Amino acid sequence: MRAINLDYGAATPVDPAVLQAMEPFFAEHYGNPTSVHDLGERPRLALAEAREKVAGLLGAGPEEIIFTSSASEANNMVLKGFAAAHRSKGKHIISSVIDHFSVLNPLRTLEKEGFTVTLLPVDHHGLVDPEQLLQAITGETILISIQAANPEIGTLQPLAQLTAVAREKGIPFHTDATAAVGFVPLNVQETGVDLLTLAGDQFYGPKGSAALCMRRGTRLLPLLEGGIQEKGRRAGTENVPAIVGLGMAADLAREMLAERSSRLSILRDSLQKNLFAAVPHLHLNGHPHLRLPHNLHISVEFVEGEALLMHLNMAGIYVSSGSTCTSQALKSSHVLQAVGLIPELAQGSLLFTLGTGSEAQDAPYVAEQLSRIAAQLRRMSPLYQKYLKEGDR
Repeated sequence: MRAINLDYGAATPVDPAVLQAMEPFFAEHYGNPTSVHDLGERPRLALAEAREKVAGLLGAGPEEIIFTSSASEANNMVLKGFAAAHRSKGKHIISSVIDHFSVLNPLRTLEKEGFTVTLLPVDHHGLVDPEQLLQAITGETILISIQAANPEIGTLQPLAQLTAVAREKGIPFHTDATAAVGFVPLNVQETGVDLLTLAGDQFYGPKGSAALCMRRGTRLLPLLEGGIQEKGRRAGTENVPAIVGLGMAADLAREMLAERSSRLSILRDSLQKNLFAAVPHLHLNGHPHLRLPHNLHISVEFVEGEALLMHLNMAGIYVSSGSTCTSQALKSSHVLQAVGLIPELAQGSLLFTLGTGSEAQDAPYVAEQLSRIAAQLRRMSPLYQKYLKEGDR
């Protein structure tokens, strides 16, 4: 049986070049970067090199990169650290209803501490309106945090327009770019963002490698207190192998960005064409054009998404029903609710994310299997039987 991974959004394999770069730092160059003796020299240089590579991918300065263990940590670091450092200036933060839970949950915590949070709505494609952002800003607003791309429906936000509003009002802008970095161009100078979150495991780096890019002059209090690592902004001995891997993954992404994006978008479009030709009653979710090149999110009408997942898995096809952080929760995605998808379609959603192992010949096979499975499940679906009876009238 064929095995086809279409769930690269959950995790990507470590690129062989990344693994090769990491290997010496497990046993050969194992020293602590903060050590003043020779054992610390090579790890210390490796951190500096990785910082330059990550900065190079984003058009930032090396001193603007703070290494963290995950995107969730970086997001918490921004929201809680910025709120703590600037609460005397105001207690209002703006985000969007479809941002990741590593943004939304810290905001709920801040609300309990006296902050006011505005979550901007999105249209049926998942786009935030810059005009609504402008209207939401008050004299108390100290931070705006809106994701660069939604990992579930793939919609790309108009970052340059949103940051223009923020700059006009003099308010720092953070973007969770975890789903976008490595697949679409994200230059912090061109987009105008002040803080940006990324994670290496989303673009062929190792798990446990992530970073926050923070513009010079931006102030926040550390989330983790202790030692002097990361210039006192993030305590704890650095995970040197993971950071080296993140740097190499960033370097590869910078070199291959255009080629990677083009290849994946062609494969994605082919998959979409094959699926919609083979399976009736499909719905595309997210923006049809302004979307991540490797993302395809659909709803299969009259069928439960979990049943589709199980049957596709038995056919050797690995997909998701949405964000990995919520796919095991027995409730509809907050993203699909926000874009106004009716419950019947939300429950039948499938997320396909393509990656380095995706091939052109996958699309016909996946379409064939989904067609067979959807037909089988619809024969048992009361909703579909009702639809057929109403159609005969």
